[in-house]
Amino acid sequence: MKRITYFIVVTLLLIGITSCNRNKNSFDATGAFEATEILVSSEVSGKIMALTIQEGDRLDAGQYIGYIDSTQLYLRKMQLLAGLKAVDMRKPDIRKQIAVLEQQISTARTEQQRMENLVKAKAGNQKQLDDITNQIKFLQKQLDAQYSTLNKTSGSTDAEAESIQYQVMQLDDQLQKSRITNPQTGTVLVKYAETGEVTAAGKPLYKIADMDLLYLRAYTTASQLTQLKQGQTVQVFTDYGENGHREYAGTITWISDKSEFTPKGIQTKDERANLVYAIKIAVKNDGYLKIGQYGEVVFNQE
Repeated sequence: MKRITYFIVVTLLLIGITSCNRNKNSFDATGAFEATEILVSSEVSGKIMALTIQEGDRLDAGQYIGYIDSTQLYLRKMQLLAGLKAVDMRKPDIRKQIAVLEQQISTARTEQQRMENLVKAKAGNQKQLDDITNQIKFLQKQLDAQYSTLNKTSGSTDAEAESIQYQVMQLDDQLQKSRITNPQTGTVLVKYAETGEVTAAGKPLYKIADMDLLYLRAYTTASQLTQLKQGQTVQVFTDYGENGHREYAGTITWISDKSEFTPKGIQTKDERANLVYAIKIAVKNDGYLKIGQYGEVVFNQE
């Protein structure tokens, strides 16, 4: 009876060891999960008046989350708008300023016509007609000169007003950038700044990543690479210790076209391989997957 019991125990141990060895080598590659992370930075300099986020918060794309002090920008805009009014007031009214000369020319032409009729009837003086004609020429030259001066003045004020308008547009853009708006839907990973701190353009405020879709970066050997293609469905497994493991469906979204030495800590089906190729596998997150977590891959042969 003791011999039978001993035989059964030994048999179970051998089965367990065989099972462990099979499970250990049942995967084709391993890797770590990563996400597309975005480092959100300030676009203007100033004091952070509000930044209503915390690490772990889920944000929507376009969500307003705070603003940076824009008082000086607003005051400068008001100053430019006042200057724009002043420029508009300096712009000459060409029609009104040439109206007197045009009236004088019109009166002179009427007098010229009347004098021509008198000369034809031999009741007028030719010299008087010539004087009127010369007067019209002189008035016309004055009108042309005033037209030129007024047009240049008007063009100068228009150019000055246009320049101010562009400056106002720049300030409007900076005022808009003073509002902190989240660029994409995701989860806040790290918060680098707090309300009340002074920031500068380009200084990081927080880091965000879309945790709904993670990517397992794994490594394969050259022999495995011939069996893989983009869009191929694979099986991904994660180990949760005593809680067992979870299985996910993954899709190969990227295959490196260059080989590299096997990263430290990465296992492949052929652990003797020195050169491997990186691949990325998209996996829909059910809430249990974390960035940096290890995963195992089994390639489905298609």
